Amino acid sequence: MKIILQKDVKDVGKVGDVVNVSSGFARNFLFPRKLAAEASEAKVTEWEHLKRVAESKKKKAVKERQELLEKISGVSVKFKMAAGETEKLFGTVTTHEISKEFFKLGFSIDRKDIHLDEPIKMLGTHKAIVRMGEGLETSVQIVVEKN
Repeated sequence: MKIILQKDVKDVGKVGDVVNVSSGFARNFLFPRKLAAEASEAKVTEWEHLKRVAESKKKKAVKERQELLEKISGVSVKFKMAAGETEKLFGTVTTHEISKEFFKLGFSIDRKDIHLDEPIKMLGTHKAIVRMGEGLETSVQIVVEKN
């Protein structure tokens, strides 16, 4: 029996694959758990259409992320924080605060996309990397000054 997998199934295939399985396996295991659907011509055509739509949306999203990274590549984010005599901060600069600062500058960047080598606990210039999946990344400067 030909089926279209709607979720990954171990030892059978990945999402979207059209595979041949025994009818008992399909009726008793795959269909009740909504892991697959019968591969009629209409469903195969519908699945291919949905796949094409998803691909075009993904390409558009990747292009938008690439444009955003190009815009922020030269941006430096500045913070004024209280620090002691040894230039050690009273607190740390977190990815959440960096994300808020980017939002104030007009860029919408999730805190999970910002990666720091180590927490920022000293005054000075630091580097953060903004990764947005699909191999897209850029580095930005974080400047921390004494308040």
